[in-house]
This record gives sequence, C-alpha cells and structure tokens, in this order.
Amino acid sequence: MLTLTENATSAVKNLASQIPTETGGLRISEAAAPETGYALSLAPSPEPQDQVVETDGARVFVDEAAAVALDDRVLDARVDDDGSVGFALAQQA
Repeated sequence: MLTLTENATSAVKNLASQIPTETGGLRISEAAAPETGYALSLAPSPEPQDQVVETDGARVFVDEAAAVALDDRVLDARVDDDGSVGFALAQQA
C-alpha cells in the first residue's frame, strides 16, 4: 500500500484544507497517457473504487488502476520558497 512521508502528510493536509469538506483529500489517478505519469487533483471525497490512504489526518485517494502500480511506493513532498508543492514517488525501502 502507498505510504506517505512526514513532508507529504503535511503537504496533503495543507492542500486539502482548501476543500470545504472534511472528507476531502489528494487524488492520484493514472494519466491519460502512461508516459506522463500520474494526475493529481484535490477531491471532496474518494471515488467508489479508490483506495484510501490516511496518515495522521492526511487523506490520499488512489484510483484502482494506479493503486496496483503504487502499492510499494512512498509519496514524498517538497515545498518551495514560493509555496509551490512538488510530489515524488520512491520505492519503499
């Protein structure tokens, strides 16, 4: 199952605070073209087939297709000086 680093947990909670519902989170889905990676979006709630990963109040919804590929991955985040957030996936150790 996908896991989150402490940085990713903080970033997801901060982003999800922009959604006017307590059930919201970051959604990861397969991009339309496989070579472009994954699509990230804020969602008010998970889709019916989404896998829900919750860490210390940070909620990440992973679509069914992406969940298989991300099963052994760790989501990390970096916040730049201008406030922009970058996410990266790494293999679990």
